[in-house]
Amino acid sequence: MPPSAKVAATSKSGIQTTATGDSFIPSSTRPDGSKRKEIRVRPGYRPPEDVEVYKNRTAEAWKNRGKGGVPGAEPASHQNVDAKSDNQNKNAKRREARKKAAAATNVTGSHVEPDVIEIPGATNGQASHASELAEPVAPNDEEIEKEKKARNLKKKLKQAKDLRQKKDKGEPLLPEQFTKVMKIHELIRELDLLGFDADGEKRETTEE
Repeated sequence: MPPSAKVAATSKSGIQTTATGDSFIPSSTRPDGSKRKEIRVRPGYRPPEDVEVYKNRTAEAWKNRGKGGVPGAEPASHQNVDAKSDNQNKNAKRREARKKAAAATNVTGSHVEPDVIEIPGATNGQASHASELAEPVAPNDEEIEKEKKARNLKKKLKQAKDLRQKKDKGEPLLPEQFTKVMKIHELIRELDLLGFDADGEKRETTEE
């Protein structure tokens, strides 16, 4: 490039163009300190870096959708966001304080009064008696176990009696069936200890 020529423009690829229209790649220094010579560019040559890419406006608008926010809406300011976050933190701290206070009350052993059914015109004694009646009565676990065991024994006793009837009729029985027939008296004795008769029915207790 002549020393008097001035650079009018520089492209993206680094090609410089003078006011007279001459294009060239300016000289540069290599990492080792040596100089690269200036390279003249033939007129009309455009490297790929300088070729403009066609952009479809519709496609670009679709690609950038949502980035500009809602049309006509005012952008949220940082102050409003900070104020909301501060309020949320305060509310969270208040909820945590209430939880701790409730937990401390439970630990101290606050007495909870039982539910009492209020009867119009009733005295305190009658009200307490009504609350006792309202409480469900827990079933006797021992009686339930006895009845459960008695039902099982009754089932075994019925099977043993059926097998004894077959034996009396002359039908052949298997060894394990003979064992069941031999346990009839033992089953009746176990039912008697549980308070049931030979038919598996509960005996009624007579009051003296």
